[in-house]
Amino acid sequence: MAQELRVLLAAGGTGGHLFPAYALAQELGRRNIVVDLVTDMRGDRYGTDFPARSIHQISSATLVSKAPTEIARTGWMLSKGIGSALKLLGEISPDVVVGFGGYPAFPPLVAAKLRGVRTMVHEQNAVLGRANRLLARRVDIVATSFERVKYIDERNADKVRLTGNPVRDQVLQAAERPYWAPMAGDVIQVLIFGGSQGARYFSDVLPSALALLPQELRARLSVVQQAREEDVDRVRAAYQESGIAAEVASFFGALPDLMARSHLVIARAGASTVAEVTVIGRPSILVPLPHAVDNDQLYNATRLVEAGASWCFEQDKLTPEIWAREIGTLIASPTHLVQAANAAKELGRPDAVARLADVVEELAAHRENLAHGA
Repeated sequence: MAQELRVLLAAGGTGGHLFPAYALAQELGRRNIVVDLVTDMRGDRYGTDFPARSIHQISSATLVSKAPTEIARTGWMLSKGIGSALKLLGEISPDVVVGFGGYPAFPPLVAAKLRGVRTMVHEQNAVLGRANRLLARRVDIVATSFERVKYIDERNADKVRLTGNPVRDQVLQAAERPYWAPMAGDVIQVLIFGGSQGARYFSDVLPSALALLPQELRARLSVVQQAREEDVDRVRAAYQESGIAAEVASFFGALPDLMARSHLVIARAGASTVAEVTVIGRPSILVPLPHAVDNDQLYNATRLVEAGASWCFEQDKLTPEIWAREIGTLIASPTHLVQAANAAKELGRPDAVARLADVVEELAAHRENLAHGA
C-alpha cells in the first residue's frame, strides 16, 4: 500500500498569499493528499477554516528598511523561524513544501532545503517578489501566474512552470455565468472594490465622478461598492443624492458572484483580483496601488491591458472628470465591453489549481524515486 503524500504549504502575511494556498489545499484534499499549513501571526487570522490537517505558526519578519537595527531584527526573527521550521518538518515529515511568497514563507523553505525536502515557490504577480527572488535559486520549481515575470533570472529559467494563479471554488462556480453587455435601456451593473488600501480612494472619488454622468446614464446604474466601515454612510448618501442606485458595505462575502453579475469591474490590480476577473471573464478598469513595492500591481494590470482585457489608469493622474469621461465612454459601448470580457476570459486560467497540484505530485514522485534509487 502506497504511503500517503504529505504537503506543507507556507503562506502568510496577506490574503493575496493565502487565497492561492487555500485553493491548492482544496485541490490536494480532493486528491487525498494530506495538507498542513505554516503561517505567521498575520496569516493566522485567516486560518480558522483553512482546509488543512493542522495549522502551525512560526516567527517571521519583513525587512521594511535598511537601517542596521532593522536588518539585525529581521535576521534574528528569520533565524528563529528557520529553527522552528526545522523542528516542525521533523514532526510532520512532508514530501513537498510549497511557498506562496512573502517573508513568512522563507523559514519553512530554507528549512526544507536543509532537510532535503523537495520545494516549490509560487509567484502570484507579474513581478517576482523579494522573498521569492531570494528563494528562486534554492528551490526546485518556480511556478508562475503570467507568461512573463519580471526579475526571473535566466539561470533559473529551467525551473519555471506556468501554472496560473489558483482561485477558490466559488470563483470557478461564478465563472460558469456568461457575460452579456448592457443594451439600450438595460440596468448597468458596476462593481467597485479595492481591499483595505483601495477602498478609501474609491470612496473619495467615484461617487462624485459617477454623479457627473448624464442623468439618463445615472438612472440606469446599479453600483455595488466596498467601502471602509467609517465611510459607508457618506458613500451611500453621495449616491442617493445623485440618484444612483447603490449597495454599499464594508464587506461582501460573495464577491465572485457579484463579479459575475457585473458589466464592469473597477478595482485595484492585486494578484487575486486579476486572477478572479480573468477566470470569471469580466471587463475591468484597474487602478494599481501607487508607490507599491516593485510596482507589482502596475505590471499585473499591464498584462491585462496588453491582452485587451482591461483599462489601466494611474491614480495620481485621475480626476472625477476623467473618471466620468472614461466610464461613460465604456458603458456606452457594449461592443468594447464584450471584447474586453472575451479577452479576459481567454487570459484566465481556471485550471491553475490543477496545474499546480500536478507539479506538487511531480515533485513528490521525484523524491520517492530518489528514495528508492530509481
